[in-house]
Amino acid sequence: MARFTPAELEAARDRLVPDVVADGLHVLFCGINPGLTTAATGHHFARPGNRFWPVLHLSGFTPRLLKPSEQRELLSYGLGITNVVARATARADELSAEEYREGGRLLATKVARLRPRWLAVVGVTAYRAAFGDRKAQVGPQERMIGDTRVWVLPNPSGLNAHWTAATMAEEFARLWVAATAEGQEITAG
Repeated sequence: MARFTPAELEAARDRLVPDVVADGLHVLFCGINPGLTTAATGHHFARPGNRFWPVLHLSGFTPRLLKPSEQRELLSYGLGITNVVARATARADELSAEEYREGGRLLATKVARLRPRWLAVVGVTAYRAAFGDRKAQVGPQERMIGDTRVWVLPNPSGLNAHWTAATMAEEFARLWVAATAEGQEITAG
């Protein structure tokens, strides 16, 4: 992957990164918001050290480790990616409470339109802020958006030291098992 200068990264601030979505996905993964490396590349979870792609593979969702530049391949597995807040920042703590609430409202509208079987929000803090659920924990949620079930996953950022790649993969795998147990065909390895 190309290395970016600080000026190039700063130029990516506030950029929007297109969703990787389609109607009727098995699982729509939802990040907090794009980081500057993601915005600079146009590829979700692109920052070196972000564990999303390795964990997705380790948990069984993909038959091989995908690179961020291969994100569109997710659609062939019935998977997609969006974000709670669309604008790119260096850190999630640059987002306001209002941005999270508005992001949650827009995300609910998007989910109602696309109708994925599961919405998987990666980051319990982002989920709590977006949906006003201060007691939410990692795992399946009672909340549904239309017919879409909601699961909160650990944030795959390298800054999230509470979770290792292995323990994160176990939690992602719990969702994979739940999604495939419903008779869904997820055509991963």
